Amino acid sequence: MPDWDETMTISRIRFEKFTAFERLDIPLGSGINVLLGANGTGKTHLMKAAYAACDITKTGEDYAKKLIGTFLPSDRALGRLVKRRQGSTKGGVGIYREELKLVCSFSNHAKNTATITGARVWGKEKIESVYIPVKEMLSNAPGFRSLYSQRAIHFEAIYADILDRAYLPPLLGPTDSNRKRLLKVLQEIIEGKVITKDEGFFLRNKQSNLEFSLLAEGLRKLGLLWLLIQNGILLNGSVLFWDEPETNLNPKLFGPLMEILLELQRSGVQIFLATHDYVILKELDLRMKPEDGVLFHSLYRDGDSGEILCHSTDEYLEIHSNAIQETFLDLFDRDVKRDLEA
Repeated sequence: MPDWDETMTISRIRFEKFTAFERLDIPLGSGINVLLGANGTGKTHLMKAAYAACDITKTGEDYAKKLIGTFLPSDRALGRLVKRRQGSTKGGVGIYREELKLVCSFSNHAKNTATITGARVWGKEKIESVYIPVKEMLSNAPGFRSLYSQRAIHFEAIYADILDRAYLPPLLGPTDSNRKRLLKVLQEIIEGKVITKDEGFFLRNKQSNLEFSLLAEGLRKLGLLWLLIQNGILLNGSVLFWDEPETNLNPKLFGPLMEILLELQRSGVQIFLATHDYVILKELDLRMKPEDGVLFHSLYRDGDSGEILCHSTDEYLEIHSNAIQETFLDLFDRDVKRDLEA
């Protein structure tokens, strides 16, 4: 693996009896961290735990409270995030930034209390972060934030958080050349720029302003990425968490999207990417350069114990337990077999 530079934001994640995990310890890269695995192997849980730790450096919120809002367990009971088993037990999360660490441990009977260590030092250095969920939210934006802040509605905090980021105005001062180039690429794909009006998002082009509710969902996602680059959320030292970017996106756009993410990591953005898509993986593999910091983390269940394990590598061909490629190759083999039997 390459030697990661000193600008690393999140360097390690550790789980102990947390959600689906018995025990997990994953070293991370400062560039792109690709999370692979079948449904139920905890990819989203990894990203949510790390995102919550990043977000509280800006908001000052208690980490246990942020975990509850981000995972939204039943009755908002923190203890329900402990791996299920009979009797009393404890679970916990550890998020690391090199020598800094934030550790949160709690009982399976806990409502909202936890033992948290390292929070004061952890919050001294702010981390700009953003979590893009699978469900697109910009088309549902008008009125959502006020409703979320005033009513007990059953939406995870990530949905309100992404709107808070999207509504931010552009940064003051000139836009650097790299951001200009990425914005231009995205503008060509979505055929316009994104503007806000009365809490609604619109795609502005030469013809008109098109409301996001009438725009293809895949283009809404790219419009969101345009906003996050334009308003300075995605700058050197920031962290992007993106859950299944391939959802509702034309496969022809996977390549340009991976190129944009590679450019962002080259400019100092740490990226977490959870995917089930073979084309996303191969586009990333084919477009990455030797100096790029890309790590593949394959999550899988051990055949004997049933526990979730992780294999990490910086080489696509060395991914162990690659369910995506195995499924693709099986499909290819069956297609060839059918042609030979015809």
